[in-house]
Amino acid sequence: MLRKIIKIDEEKCNGCGLCVSACHEGAIEIIDGKARLVREHFCDGLGDCLPSCPEDAISFEEREAPAYQKLPCGCPVTPGIHDNECRESRLSQWPVQIKLVPARAGFFDEAELLVAADCTAYAYGDFHERFMKGRITLVGCPKLDGEDYAKKLTEIIKNNDIKDMTVVRMEVPCCGGLERAGAAAVKNSGKSIPWRVVTISVDGEILKEQLTD
Repeated sequence: MLRKIIKIDEEKCNGCGLCVSACHEGAIEIIDGKARLVREHFCDGLGDCLPSCPEDAISFEEREAPAYQKLPCGCPVTPGIHDNECRESRLSQWPVQIKLVPARAGFFDEAELLVAADCTAYAYGDFHERFMKGRITLVGCPKLDGEDYAKKLTEIIKNNDIKDMTVVRMEVPCCGGLERAGAAAVKNSGKSIPWRVVTISVDGEILKEQLTD
């Protein structure tokens, strides 16, 4: 159908991720350091993301696009009944625990890596669609496991062709260990891959999304 929808100028986009947090429908993601409209049917065309962009990279256009599908729950943090897409598991490999996954595996080939704290999937309602979809998922809790994941993550990045990495953590201090492990892994691997850190609040909101050098 012909309707108003957002348009993102990738040349202007600096990858800050502010539009991702502003989009309550979960229609935008940061991919390869640029904001992209990945779910056109979730874009309501109201433009909540426009004021958040510091580079004026988002505008409206009128074009053929799928009809807007409002999430029945009304927000991404309520564990209500979503559509069929939201109910589908996006887990693409096994095992998922950082300490159990092998350092070298076929599913890591050209993978977009998700390294998530255990609690994040329970705190953020649309975790599968927003973070797991299209990614290899690794989870762990640095506090309960009592180990530094940096060594294992370094081996994974060093021994495989990883395209990028997303670290999703909670706002609580103990989750800082996961972020530090991600930073150390990229540095110690000797490779230059784009990676970002997404912080989830205890109320299930995305507090910040930071692209890291």
